[in-house]
Amino acid sequence: MSDATESVRFRSDVTVELVKASASDNDVLWAARVSTKGEQSLDDTATGQDEARSAGFINFLMRDRHGSPFEHSTMTFLVSAPIFVFREFMRHRVWSYNEESGRYRKLEPVFYVPGPERKLVQEGKPGKYVFVPGTDEQHKIVDETVRRSCEASYAAYLEMLDAGVAREVARTVLPVGIYSSMYATCNARALMHFLSLRTKHEDATFPSFPQREIEMVAEKMEAHLAELMPLTYAAWQGNGRVAP
Repeated sequence: MSDATESVRFRSDVTVELVKASASDNDVLWAARVSTKGEQSLDDTATGQDEARSAGFINFLMRDRHGSPFEHSTMTFLVSAPIFVFREFMRHRVWSYNEESGRYRKLEPVFYVPGPERKLVQEGKPGKYVFVPGTDEQHKIVDETVRRSCEASYAAYLEMLDAGVAREVARTVLPVGIYSSMYATCNARALMHFLSLRTKHEDATFPSFPQREIEMVAEKMEAHLAELMPLTYAAWQGNGRVAP
């Protein structure tokens, strides 16, 4: 029988890699100007525009919620995170996803355990609550219980695989805290909408209460948006982090 407990690994982080992108502020400009200039909009963008004028135009689009020009860009991310994070991702249906399959490959024994900085206790009613740090005892019981449970579940998974049970059946015992990986592709408009819901920010027009683990992913994606499309990002920030 396989030795499961020694091979099980634990993490408290997520990773987000920008695999490829075709995304710039110019994509927004030519897409918006085609409505008045037709095919000349590409030529106008290629010759360059004053940055202040471009920033003002993008801010106008963002402010008045002319959203479609922000869809002419693509970003593909490789995300490594616990499966429960991906289940929240699937609620964003404008995105495209391809996730590793537990039917076709043996899943690696890597599990999420909340780190010491993770707030554990929810206070308040639904819709008006906050999370506060747990006690040392609460952190201890979470850490020990998660590790013990994941080790036992992976041992059961390996036991079934060793007995010849199909991977798609054996995975039944694995918790949603096991890590998975996926490619996630979106446009800038979809990403801004995702960020408005999956980050908590004091400048946001509308409150959001994301689970911390998906917020960790969102924060890394936000950094890529800011670098790829600085004028778009500034306009989104300046208009209350509301997607157009």
